[in-house]
Amino acid sequence: MLRRTFGPAAAFLAGGVLVLSALSALAEDQPKPPEQGQAEQKQPEKSEGDQKSADQARAQEQEAAKAIAEYKEAEAKLASSAGAPECVWTGRRVASLLWRDDIDTARRYIDLYDRFGCSSEHLKLVFRCVIEQGPIDPKAADRLASRVHDCWIAPQETTTTSNQATTSSTTKDGTIPN
Repeated sequence: MLRRTFGPAAAFLAGGVLVLSALSALAEDQPKPPEQGQAEQKQPEKSEGDQKSADQARAQEQEAAKAIAEYKEAEAKLASSAGAPECVWTGRRVASLLWRDDIDTARRYIDLYDRFGCSSEHLKLVFRCVIEQGPIDPKAADRLASRVHDCWIAPQETTTTSNQATTSSTTKDGTIPN
């Protein structure tokens, strides 16, 4: 009879010990709230990090919006397949790679460009336009990218205006501008 009385009580006591140990372990895992002096010191650092990440996020959003606008501009101005986003993307890379003398990589992109059914004639005009505008500082990748984009949108107009600018500046001081 004594066993029947102490058996359930012992099980209940053991269960209580397990529950209390689990609760104390959870309490130790949770971070302690910082003291007021520490909270004031850490707060500006966190806001600076948040500020930087927010600025980076805004910059990435602006870049994405600019890229989308460039693709829509090309689609609106070019009636042929050269205005399709996949053609614009691969074609601009081909022209940039050819300018930087990376012929092997350019060939791979040309295969992709052809697979999309893009206009090879437009690609020729774009590269001619880029070449006819003269040298670019190799370290200024953004200048090359903007030149390639301008030539992609209007290869004949850009070539004509660059030729006029080159001709007029050549006659003034005898040098060709970069």
